[in-house]
Amino acid sequence: MNINTQLGMRIRYLRKQKGLSQEDLALDSGVNKNYLSDLERGERNPTIVVLEKIATSLGVTLSTLFKGIQSFED
Repeated sequence: MNINTQLGMRIRYLRKQKGLSQEDLALDSGVNKNYLSDLERGERNPTIVVLEKIATSLGVTLSTLFKGIQSFED
């Protein structure tokens, strides 16, 4: 599983833990809802600025956002 897919799954997990819809998280973080949807499916390569906005909206640190994500070389 690639890193974008793992990150997307982690964001979705944390969002659901907080009881937020994609729309709620998108509005709070200032990220487009369609972009967030793509991100959760691993179809985007977000910038650190976008990830910081999402982490802040989820009430977690960037390190928590990346917890459990592993990089695998092909």
